[in-house]
Amino acid sequence: MSARSLMISPSILGGNFSNTADDIAAIAASGADYAHFDVMDGHFVPEITFGAKMIEDARPLTDLIFDVHLMIEKPELSVERFAKAGAGIITVHAEATRHIWRTLSLIKECGAEAGVAINPGTPVSFIESVLPIADYILVMTVNPGWSGQRFIPECMDKIAELDQRRHDDGYGYLIEADGGIGLGNVKALFDAGMDMAVVGSAFFREDDKAAFVSQMQERCL
Repeated sequence: MSARSLMISPSILGGNFSNTADDIAAIAASGADYAHFDVMDGHFVPEITFGAKMIEDARPLTDLIFDVHLMIEKPELSVERFAKAGAGIITVHAEATRHIWRTLSLIKECGAEAGVAINPGTPVSFIESVLPIADYILVMTVNPGWSGQRFIPECMDKIAELDQRRHDDGYGYLIEADGGIGLGNVKALFDAGMDMAVVGSAFFREDDKAAFVSQMQERCL
């Protein structure tokens, strides 16, 4: 079995929306694995960010996989549009749709990888039925809606539970964590089973972003 390595997905939510093209270029130059886009509708979460046109316009700027996190109600109505815009991974919240199995299946039918996200207050048991078909499980380690929040340490137990489940049952999903992740806690999260760290403000406040990405990965060797 090959050794695991940490994957990094910087979120443009931690950057400056007036400078998005440069922010995406900085993500690409840093050695990160993905670019993370947080889509918010002002209903599922209080904040509003952007729609599929942002993905479409940004797609020619880089070859990085676009990791699109839909924090919106009834995401099944928008999946096809985001897939056509260039999303490589589309993650939807289990709490935001009545039809999570159908929504994940639709994502795959549209040619993207399918992720399911759970909020800090949502147990792993809530997504039990879709663990066999999900490509990614995104554990929110802050309450979704804003960048720069403090990490909720209790969420680490869910990462460990998901890691145990995939080993016990042979599931193939990767575990992603989002919120308050930095050099101080990345190793503990990785050891618990996290494969991919979404980093926003921790990434963009660094002058040397490539060094930050390298340091994050080196702490998990």
